[in-house]
Amino acid sequence: MKFVSWNVNGLRARLKKDFMPTFKKLNADFFAVQEIKMQQGEAILELSGYKQFWNYGERKGYSGTAIFSRTEPQAVTYGIGVDEFDKEGRVITLDLGEIFFVNVYVPNSHNLEWLERRLTWENAFRDYLRGLDEIKPVIVCGDFNVAHQPIDLKNPSSNHHSAGFSNEERGKFTELLNAGFVDIFRRRNPTLTGAYTWWSYLRKARLTNAGWRIDYFLISERLTERVDAVTIESDIFGSDHCPITLTLK
Repeated sequence: MKFVSWNVNGLRARLKKDFMPTFKKLNADFFAVQEIKMQQGEAILELSGYKQFWNYGERKGYSGTAIFSRTEPQAVTYGIGVDEFDKEGRVITLDLGEIFFVNVYVPNSHNLEWLERRLTWENAFRDYLRGLDEIKPVIVCGDFNVAHQPIDLKNPSSNHHSAGFSNEERGKFTELLNAGFVDIFRRRNPTLTGAYTWWSYLRKARLTNAGWRIDYFLISERLTERVDAVTIESDIFGSDHCPITLTLK
């Protein structure tokens, strides 16, 4: 099974340019997108052989997630049971029988002005995933809006108090890992530098690879032996994020 995660930063914009070539190239069984900034039906999206699951927010042009799946899930859940966040369309969960597959777009703390809200989210989302993991193994992917360790961004010293690299956000990510989940890319590549998934549009950041790794596949510890490959598709442009992929044996 091949899983893809991509923050498209506006699906309508990607559809006008490079979404379909990327979708076909990656040839995933499950293709998860975040920050779609649209509602279902606002653009024509014909994906032969795929079921479409959308979770869009009440506020148009903001947030939102979708999963395109070759497999009909046993059940689909939208949100995590917390209205403050669920109305923003941030989470979709597919029950695939032997595993849960979760697509998430984590709230940005916006220059740390929304840090308390972000920490409230972190606690609620961790509890949600832990509850799933008690039932069966979990794969969760998406834009987590945090670089966990200094190795995960180009300039850690100058960003120590920036949103996405604050001690509080990094600490909550550590708590999530300690709850039984594995950052499988880092587990497989413990010392690899320059591996990023997001680059600012400013100062030619992508050309100089001045990026951050804020998109992840986290998996239940008991799934680690089934992982065949996990990659960052940094050669794919279009969004300010690049896709990431996970393949299970």
